[in-house]
Amino acid sequence: MLYATTVSNKEELQQILDLQQMYLSGENDTTIEKEQGFVTVKHSLDVLQQMHALSPSIIVKDGDAVIAYALVMTKECRQFIPVLMPMFETFNHIQYKDRPLASYSFYVMGQVCVHENYRGKGVFEMLYQQHKKLLSTKYDFVVTEIATRNTRSIRAHEKTGFKTVRTFKDVTDEWAIVLWDWT
Repeated sequence: MLYATTVSNKEELQQILDLQQMYLSGENDTTIEKEQGFVTVKHSLDVLQQMHALSPSIIVKDGDAVIAYALVMTKECRQFIPVLMPMFETFNHIQYKDRPLASYSFYVMGQVCVHENYRGKGVFEMLYQQHKKLLSTKYDFVVTEIATRNTRSIRAHEKTGFKTVRTFKDVTDEWAIVLWDWT
């Protein structure tokens, strides 16, 4: 039976890392990445533990197995993952509804991943509905950036309710900054 919950122990964090490794960009054929999607940042157990001490992430489990995750990354997490500092800096230069994005209460979706055997079964939606249920009273929205070549992820986020607020290119890729407004 599939159910959404928050991370509660080190074993679940390790399962997140195992799942992350399966879909890390560059680990699979580019055709598979194009069809199935990918994740771009490799985390360590230490970093995940620091992130989860601030705000536990959402996972979907099948029995005892973590089959999907959606990482909660509060603004304080920016110091844990230096490669994401430019993303946080970009957020400081975005206007949303005639206000600076930084003036809102938000967190960043640090990464989303669903095991391929569970795709197309509503798991992605289950992850995000649990986010909304647990975090929408504390935050105005969730924001993230997605490589525009990751069309599977772009489509899934749009279906959930995310809207693109800016696109930009850097030395690694072209990115869409998307947010899901809960106000």
